[in-house]
Amino acid sequence: MTRSSLRVAAFGIGISAGLRSLTAPAVLVWSADKKFVRKSFPLAGFVTHRVTKRVVKLAAGELIADKLPFTPNRISTGPLAARLVSGAACGAAVSLGLKGPWQEGAVLGAVGALAGAFGGYYARKHLSKRNPKIAVALLEDAMAIGIGMAVVSRVARSM
Repeated sequence: MTRSSLRVAAFGIGISAGLRSLTAPAVLVWSADKKFVRKSFPLAGFVTHRVTKRVVKLAAGELIADKLPFTPNRISTGPLAARLVSGAACGAAVSLGLKGPWQEGAVLGAVGALAGAFGGYYARKHLSKRNPKIAVALLEDAMAIGIGMAVVSRVARSM
C-alpha cells in the first residue's frame, strides 16, 4: 500500500469514528475477530470473541442512543473528545497494521474524526429540514459502518 493510501485509510477510519464514536472500533475489532485481517494486525493479538461481542454491543447501543432526543450534540465537548480519541486510536491501529507510523495514523484519524463529527452534524442538520429525522440518522449510521468496512476491506487486501 502506498503512503498516500495509508493516509486515506487512517483518515477514513477517523471519519467513521467522527460519525459514530464506537462504530470504527467495533468494525476493527469485529474484522480482527472474524479473521478478515491477518494476525499481524495490531488488534488481532488481544481480540477475543467476548471482547468483540462487548464492543459491538456498545456500538449498537450508541446507534440507538443517537436517535434519542436527550442525546447531546456530537460537537459538544464530551462527545467530540470521545470521537477524537476513537479516531486517533483507530487511525493508529490502521497505520500500524499497514506497517506505517502509528503517530501519523493517530493524527490523521483524529483529523478524520473532526471532519466526520462536524460534517455529519451539519449534513444531518441540513438534511433533517426536508427529510424524516430518523431516515437521516439511519443513513448516517449506514455511512459510518460502510466507511469503516471499506477501510477494513482495503487494509485486508493490503496486508
